[in-house]
Formats: sequence, C-alpha cells, structure tokens
Amino acid sequence: YRGVSMCYCRHKKSHIGQACDAPMDICMTFNSTARSLIKHGHAREVSKSECLELLHQAWEHNLVQFGENVREGVNFICNCCGCCCEALAAVKRFQMTQTIHSNFIMQISDENCVKCGRCAQICPVDALKLVKTEDGTRRIDFNADICLGCGVCTRGCSHGAMTLVPRPDRAITPLNTTHRAVIMAIERGQLQDLIICHPLLDIRFFPN
Repeated sequence: YRGVSMCYCRHKKSHIGQACDAPMDICMTFNSTARSLIKHGHAREVSKSECLELLHQAWEHNLVQFGENVREGVNFICNCCGCCCEALAAVKRFQMTQTIHSNFIMQISDENCVKCGRCAQICPVDALKLVKTEDGTRRIDFNADICLGCGVCTRGCSHGAMTLVPRPDRAITPLNTTHRAVIMAIERGQLQDLIICHPLLDIRFFPN
C-alpha cells in the first residue's frame, strides 16, 4: 500500500498566509499505515510510478526526505521544507540535530567553491551562511552542529564544491518498529513498563 496525504506543516502555514510553493499533497505512507489512512479517507492510494514522480517533485523543490527511523518496513516518508516544517524549524531554533540527521555530513572543497552563496540560500536549516568580510572578500561559514546531511546543498552546487562524507560517529538505525520501541524504552529507563504492557512484544516474565 502507498498513500499520499496533505503536508501538515505547509497546510498549517497556509492558514496564516506563509506557506511556500512546494507541493502540498506529498506526505507519503506505506504498508498497513497507508492502508488504514486510505480506508478512512485521510490519504489517497497512488501507484509506484506516481509515488516516484512525487519524489522527483520533492527533489526539484529542494525538499528534505525524512523516513521513519527503521531499516525494515518503513511506514512514512515526509518531504519537508525549511520554511514550513516544524521539525526543521526546531533544528534552527535550538541549533542542534540530536534526533534528525543522516549518517553523512557536508564537506566543502575550498578549491572548487566560488563563494556564490547558492548553498546558503537553499540549506533548509541555515547550516551554511555567506559572509562578507571587511576586506571585501566572501566566505562560506558552515555550522556542522546543525547539518542534517540531507544533500540539498550538494545537488544545488553547480561547481561540485559540496559533497557528503560519512559522519565519524555512525548512528545505528533500529531494525523495525518493535526494535525502536525497545531501544527508546531502555534509553528512558522504562523497559519494564514496555515488556509488561506493550501488546506487540511477545515477552513474558518467568519468576524463579
């Protein structure tokens, strides 16, 4: 199952006249999640070819793809812009990407960079800034702490100055939804509550 529904963030911004021109109906769901949303009229079913076309539209609008944080059975892909998306707005506001980033980070080639500022214009979290110095020259300042590793800048640079390289510390993505729930419970010190109460986990306690 493949479903497409309205982007919550851009829809919210449209009510106050601040939505951008990125596609509105482009939030994607899959598998049982899509089946449920389609059944209840909250998403429309799309073919593989239309889904791929929507991904191409997202690419043309420099949108960031956020997939569910699992390796198997991904249930959603969001296509987000830096001006409307609440998650990206939080990254810019709090200057941190502890929960939202890929396992790659941007790297600039000083040899190829012409300081045109195109990358700074399209970076969805303002990790890149074009700075004019006192002597009249320009430079690109890069804030690695908030870089998503999304690749928007790399495809927007016509001079090949931007590339993505692996992060020094790789985040291991949970295998599936159940694995993710267990990891989150462990991190929060609530594993015992999850084991006792969670209906998806077939785990039992056997007293001595």
